[in-house]
Amino acid sequence: MMPNIILMISVALVLPVYLEAIHGMYPFGHPELFYKKSNCKPIPTTLLLCHDIEYSEMRLPNLLGHETMKEVLQQASSWIPLVQKQCHPDTKKFLCSLFAPVCLDDLDEPIQPCRSLCERVEQSCAPVMSAFGYPWPDMLDCSRFPEDNDLCIPPASVDSFVPTTKEVPQVCDACKDKEENDNEIIENLCKNDFALKIKVKEISYINGDTKIIPETKSKTIYKLNGVTERDLKKTVLWLKDGLQCTCDEINDINAPYLVMGQKLDGNLVLTSIKRWQRGHREFKRIARSNRKLQC
Repeated sequence: MMPNIILMISVALVLPVYLEAIHGMYPFGHPELFYKKSNCKPIPTTLLLCHDIEYSEMRLPNLLGHETMKEVLQQASSWIPLVQKQCHPDTKKFLCSLFAPVCLDDLDEPIQPCRSLCERVEQSCAPVMSAFGYPWPDMLDCSRFPEDNDLCIPPASVDSFVPTTKEVPQVCDACKDKEENDNEIIENLCKNDFALKIKVKEISYINGDTKIIPETKSKTIYKLNGVTERDLKKTVLWLKDGLQCTCDEINDINAPYLVMGQKLDGNLVLTSIKRWQRGHREFKRIARSNRKLQC
């Protein structure tokens, strides 16, 4: 089993547990593994990664070795930020061919993605993953997939491809690039319950929300109001409805961020995420506040 690696989409991208999501992929070239009690199952509406694809039933186990719908739902949500990045028009088709392979009653053998489909998605999306420090996973090595034939899923042809007219996912409110003068960041900080300077350790998605765990050693406290030091011992930050919006503001796991938010129902909910900019006057002012800013 591959290690649990989380990718930031954040994508929106942060692109969370990519490698974990494919830890169980069946070895292609061993078709006997595909006949392990495969059943046709309706694609649930909660499988957001494959919402509105061209077919309604999927195989279980799937091509990643997931044997229960619960496992499919848990792992598939981590790839939504990559689709939202729109690095290639066939990203969703490729991922769904693995997570939710089409199921046909009169066909025993699963329909795999064609090698050319994998190669085109990899060529466009691997650089996006690389920007977050993750290589294209070995388990998605395109040589594992069959050469183009009548029984694999091909990429959209250039002639037939129609650019999408769907609405681009909106930017999360906390991640919107707002033009602020020298004092507005400080004023915003004073309106919130907490302000932290952090680096991101992990990003994952739970019930549609983005869960952010900071690096413990990178955390600096600038303001606490109703938030105790105990609350921050094992800090978990939440970006509400993070799967429904994008957050390009967090696109580098090595960069520090100034995050602000409020304590709601015991959770630390983010209202603002900004990349820490050394040299900018307002950030210098915060840094000089000797940890806890006096508002």
